Amino acid sequence: MELGLVTSGEALASVDALLPKLIEAKIGSRIAAQDPTIWGPEADAESAIRLGWVSPFEAAGKLIPQILDLRDELQEEGLTRIVLCGMGGSSLAPEVITAHDEVELVICDTTDPSMVKQIVETDLEHTVVVVASKSGSTVETDSQRRAFTAAFQAAGIDPATRLVLVTDPGSPMDKPEGVRAVFNADPNVGGRYSALTAFGLVPSGLAGADIEALVEESGLVNDVLASDDEDNLALHLGAAMATAGRDKLLIACVGDALPGFGDWAEQLIAESTGKEGKGVLPVAAHVDAPELKNLAADVLPLFVYDALPEDFDEDATAVHFSAPLGTAFMIFEYATAVAGYLLGISPFDQPDVEAAKIAARSMLDAPAETAPDAVDGPVELYGTEAKTLDAALEQLTAQLPADGYLAIQAYLNRTADQELAALRDLLAEKTGRPVTFGWGPRFLHSTGQYHKGGPAQGVFLQVTADHKEDLEIPERPYTFGGLITAQAIGDGAVLADAEHNRPVLRVNLTDRAAGIAALIEAAK
Repeated sequence: MELGLVTSGEALASVDALLPKLIEAKIGSRIAAQDPTIWGPEADAESAIRLGWVSPFEAAGKLIPQILDLRDELQEEGLTRIVLCGMGGSSLAPEVITAHDEVELVICDTTDPSMVKQIVETDLEHTVVVVASKSGSTVETDSQRRAFTAAFQAAGIDPATRLVLVTDPGSPMDKPEGVRAVFNADPNVGGRYSALTAFGLVPSGLAGADIEALVEESGLVNDVLASDDEDNLALHLGAAMATAGRDKLLIACVGDALPGFGDWAEQLIAESTGKEGKGVLPVAAHVDAPELKNLAADVLPLFVYDALPEDFDEDATAVHFSAPLGTAFMIFEYATAVAGYLLGISPFDQPDVEAAKIAARSMLDAPAETAPDAVDGPVELYGTEAKTLDAALEQLTAQLPADGYLAIQAYLNRTADQELAALRDLLAEKTGRPVTFGWGPRFLHSTGQYHKGGPAQGVFLQVTADHKEDLEIPERPYTFGGLITAQAIGDGAVLADAEHNRPVLRVNLTDRAAGIAALIEAAK
């Protein structure tokens, strides 16, 4: 795959205007030198402990032989099914890496009981579970680990032979007892910037990805990204992302280019820039997305290619990008930090993520027994005065501001309920506005920050469901079904509270298949 970046239209004008300022301020070399003062005095403390990602090479060089040795051991024992329990960047980066290398990694980044149950009950005889949590106390991964531990024990398998942990040094998970191995990640790297640390490399490497080549690719642009000149691709991309008036970045991978990269970039950009009422809203879409057919004045298309095409419409506003995966990770991480500088915000904190966690915990402690505002066949409606699903959707979309977006938050099984994803294009076509689609609860660890901390432009469609068969969480007073419901209701309450005042419609499916069909029909 070739390396290239071309901007055109308003994006090129933004680069022409902002690039000299970035060069004069020496932003490229200062990021490479891990200068925490770039983003202002209020961000200094957090930035000082979050810049390890700019130089992952030495740590990766020590880590890779350990990963490959463990992979060889596991394969000799016939342990060939690798499951990753992780959230946010801890799962999205390995998902991209393994898809790129066409090796199988089972991602468990959910609390939907049907999805967790399906993963836990499949082929335990050949399964090794990687549990990844920076803090070591992430509720989703802790719950998943408990479920797998109980399943291994019930099958007569010692969990200590099948559990591999990835965490920060000194976290509650940083204990070798009862597990096969513990890999420590760099504590000076936040989760969304961790693609080239243990969080990205361990599960990907155990699954069979070529992590040596990945890290080698990431180093190809090391000197370029540290430079203060016009050849620095990250300065170009960061300046394009900060294009005035175009604060929705629609990411479309062309053909087979970097499958899943848009989802990874979405969490990186949204969680890094969505705060203080500012931000760039990334929209993971595709080349035939409705938003591209009638491009709104506030949308910037970003096309990811295997190889840049020869001809561009120089008058059309767009960004055209091509790079090997490891290189792409580094360029986008740098560029997002650059965009944060241009927007005047810290790209390393996530002040609004904790609010949803607190609300979910309060719902678990005292579950809310609220009746739906209306029932329409297989769906229950919450947060609306409408009596039908059609009318409720109309009421929600009518609240979209001229510069707004609609966020679909699907707290369902993202394998079994994949048909719901068609809702994104249908509502984008219907509203003429950008539409994001996130599977809950994983988006809470990424785009959830933008929803609450970014510009107050969004309206929110939550989709939850009844659980025909729930799954217990060992040694916890709640089930997976109770947890995912609490997470949805809790986040919805924060979005709609007096501080955030975001319009939220929750549609609960009492019958999943019929409810999804009803939503699709209503969107048409």
